[in-house]
Amino acid sequence: MAELLKGKAAAITGGVSGIGRAIALEYLRQGACVAINHLGDDWSNNHFKTMLDEAPKGSKLIGVPGDISKKETAIELVEKTVEAFGKLDVFVSNAGVCKFAEFLELEKEHFDFTVSINLSGAFYAVQAAARQMVKQGNGGSIIGISSISALVGGGLQTHYTPTKAGILSLMQSCAVALGKYNIRCNALLPGTIRTQLNEEDLANDEKRKYTETRIPLGRTGVPDDLAGPAVFLASDMSRYVNGAQLLVDGGFFVNLQ
Repeated sequence: MAELLKGKAAAITGGVSGIGRAIALEYLRQGACVAINHLGDDWSNNHFKTMLDEAPKGSKLIGVPGDISKKETAIELVEKTVEAFGKLDVFVSNAGVCKFAEFLELEKEHFDFTVSINLSGAFYAVQAAARQMVKQGNGGSIIGISSISALVGGGLQTHYTPTKAGILSLMQSCAVALGKYNIRCNALLPGTIRTQLNEEDLANDEKRKYTETRIPLGRTGVPDDLAGPAVFLASDMSRYVNGAQLLVDGGFFVNLQ
């Protein structure tokens, strides 16, 4: 194992399942110490316990429960990371929700809930991480998990796609705002990835097969497909990558057929 992240301390929101979990476990394999935020309910606590079993022997992994839509949770995540590991080098804003809904029937509560986690929560988490990195004076890497949905429309995702476009824009603006501190900010844009967010949608065989025919690599993605790109953006190998957007979609976006 190359241990591309040896000596680095990372924090990840929404880290007990899906993409966040895959990134967290790969960061551990690559030598990083990792703190993950999760909601703190029974489901999340149980998933965190299984992560402890999966983590490489001797690695350092802590959990920080709390609702990421609240600014205080972001601040606590950063504080607990520094308390445990002495610093924060890498921050991944991953937490997100997506429940499909018809635009004309979308209720205010559903819209507000989505925005509060996907965008507001991400903003305050990134801000808390950046403040710590500036305080340390050694730079760092911030990664926003956006989506291919930031670039295309979705009839049942009118409340979701704007938040993912917002994450992409947030990373671009933060790249400009934080570059003078040597803090790099980049976005990962997953395509169709099998997670708990879309398992019901992909259970429709007809829709899944159609989607697979549109993806040049011939398959939908899995969370582990995001782990390698996330390691790259966190590592010194990407030291001159800033304000970038990296599609991880098997070629879906560029396929016009």
